[in-house]
Amino acid sequence: MLEQIEAYLLYLQAERAASPHTLKNYTIDLQQFRTFLRAGGLPQPNPNPFPSPPPSEGKGMGGGGFRSDVLDRTIEPTEIDTLAIRAFVADLHRRGIARSSIARKLATLRSFFRYLCREGVLAANPAKLVPTPKLPKRLPAYLTVDEVDRLLVPPGEEDVASARDVAILELFYASGIRLSELTGLSVRDMDIREGLVRVKGKGSKERIVPVGSKATTALRCYLDRRSELIPESKRGTPEPVALFLNRQGGRLSSRGAARIVLKHLNRSGVGPKITPHGLRHSYATHLLQAGADLRAIQELLGHSRLSTTQRYTHLNLDHLMEVYDKAHPRA
Repeated sequence: MLEQIEAYLLYLQAERAASPHTLKNYTIDLQQFRTFLRAGGLPQPNPNPFPSPPPSEGKGMGGGGFRSDVLDRTIEPTEIDTLAIRAFVADLHRRGIARSSIARKLATLRSFFRYLCREGVLAANPAKLVPTPKLPKRLPAYLTVDEVDRLLVPPGEEDVASARDVAILELFYASGIRLSELTGLSVRDMDIREGLVRVKGKGSKERIVPVGSKATTALRCYLDRRSELIPESKRGTPEPVALFLNRQGGRLSSRGAARIVLKHLNRSGVGPKITPHGLRHSYATHLLQAGADLRAIQELLGHSRLSTTQRYTHLNLDHLMEVYDKAHPRA
């Protein structure tokens, strides 16, 4: 099975242009499932149509009713059936894994076995009939317009790092792009004169997103001083193509950008109310509250399905109810 997993991960990377983050998660999920199977997670075939009462459940993964002779042998995909996947899901529940994580691992297995079916290794997807755990419906956290105004007040410093931070915050809120999309931007992706940014999203899908005048002004101020982030030892070499640089002159990482956003959230007094991704939620929510078309918001966010964008309509409904309660004489 290890060979099929490696081929699948290569397929995701080469043909589906999966991000390093996605590849890392899929690798962890598939290796965890493989470890479960090797620890005895394959169902014990029982030819007796009238079996005796099952033995008590064993310790560890794959208790009673599962084979213990598979620890050091190769697992073939054809040996895996729906019962084995159900047992894996049940084991995750027993170990207290969050439902959202179980749902993701199950989605990974469905995708993996779908790939094996397409390659002719399997005739049917054994994960197809395993139900996904019900997840609590959580509305995305977002900032109010007043909180965004407080966040986007420039700090008092005048150094190049401060100019970069302001540009990051303004671009985040002006475009609603993801953290990985922001750190993946190159200088050539920005058209400051036209107020446009070319974004490469999930699956290497490109989209053009407009940005406002305040964001372009902040970006222009940063770009005027961007070369100050390049160390003296690197001067004279080809200039880095990344839009946002760290203090070593390299591309700013997603973790570094997240730290910058969290630092300024705390500075503004908003605190841990949202994650950096919450600026994307704030962008979408404020557009919807201002009357933007849901399809247009879908295009701006780069969502492949409208259902993903529709969760913001619940936020807008809350806003409408609040306005109604405050304004209607008999509310």
